[in-house]
Amino acid sequence: MAFIDYYKILGVDKKASEKDIKNAYRKLARKYHPDLNPNDAEANKKFQQLNEANEVLSDPDKRKKYDQYGENWQHGEAYEQQARQQQQSRQQSYGGAQGFDFEGFGGGESGDFSDFFQSMFGGGGSARAGRGRQGGYRGQDYNAELNLSLKDVSETQKQTLTVNGKNIRITIPAGVENGQTIKITGHGGPGVNGGPAGDLFIAFSVANDPKFKRNGNDLYATVKLNLYTAILGGEITADTLTGKVKLKVAPETQNGTKVKLKGKGMPVYKKADTFGDLYLTYEIELPTNLTDKQKALFEELAKS
Repeated sequence: MAFIDYYKILGVDKKASEKDIKNAYRKLARKYHPDLNPNDAEANKKFQQLNEANEVLSDPDKRKKYDQYGENWQHGEAYEQQARQQQQSRQQSYGGAQGFDFEGFGGGESGDFSDFFQSMFGGGGSARAGRGRQGGYRGQDYNAELNLSLKDVSETQKQTLTVNGKNIRITIPAGVENGQTIKITGHGGPGVNGGPAGDLFIAFSVANDPKFKRNGNDLYATVKLNLYTAILGGEITADTLTGKVKLKVAPETQNGTKVKLKGKGMPVYKKADTFGDLYLTYEIELPTNLTDKQKALFEELAKS
């Protein structure tokens, strides 16, 4: 893989804090996300590079190696692991490995940071290596973030992910919430010396919606209502997350009036055919650019 200046990709200084790196990644990932640039090859390439940069710089150990070895940072990691193995061998030769620090020993890292896993997610492997029953070591757990819209999580969907050359078909249940995490057992880093593989943890990042505000399973939105309909009553069309609905407006409806559309909110997580509610608040718009005749009519109303 060709050397990429990850600091330059994220637009941060080499002394940037973890928070600075996280903020820079999130800002740019939203801008270049494939969902927002479906036919833009350059944007997709940029998104992939952003995830590669975040994969390394958001992990303190990988960042340290990257800063130390530059474009050879992955080989540097291999050299260090080889040294640890040699140290372990020497200690075992002299009566066992008591007192040896095994943290970080397990979990072979994937050498290709351009596969779908890295291009789609921004997470890094966490150092959760442990010793297996037969003397092997458990692989690292991978932590990833999957960006979704409110519309995406309004219905169950399936996605096929490629992690370390293996296809994983996952089902994303309708109603998942922002920050919720699921675990896919055995799809983290490979074990060492016959040890079990680590797990893959996917955290869902659900973006705010411009029309609807979510609170648990319920949705909230504002509907503009013209003055004449508010006074005389009538019928309007309102948006829901799954389409448009027609609503009857009672005469003399006041500004700020709330109506509830039962079952038009978010699907309840892992509860089939169960939904929250949608609450609409009417915001009455006053007419502008009145004609003289219209003004006269309002003046007549005011006198009456």
